[in-house]
Amino acid sequence: MYTFLLAILIIVSLAVMVAILLQAGKGGGLAASFGGATTAADSLIGSRQAGNLLTKVSWYGGGLFLFVSFLLGLMSNRTRVPRSVLDQPFSSAPAVPAPKGGAATVPVTPIPAAPKTTTPPPPPKQ
Repeated sequence: MYTFLLAILIIVSLAVMVAILLQAGKGGGLAASFGGATTAADSLIGSRQAGNLLTKVSWYGGGLFLFVSFLLGLMSNRTRVPRSVLDQPFSSAPAVPAPKGGAATVPVTPIPAAPKTTTPPPPPKQ
């Protein structure tokens, strides 16, 4: 169901993008000040009917997009159960499985101490 709604959301978003890009500008805007205010979409489809159809597709598609997005948001929140970090058991080191031979076969050797120096530090300069 989640994948189906996600596919619907993608299809609706593409349809809304196409409908918005095909609409003719209502005002002059920035394009009119530079001399680019032609209505090429009006000459291709027609002026009034295309405007009504594309406006309705934009409004209904936008509403459907918001509704499906809301449903997907509800579905994604309902499937996850919140977990707290405090509920997890504390362990300082990851658990390492024991070797198959029973006892550990790695020898433990102590770290040698650092050599002691007998020279005193130099006196401070004045």
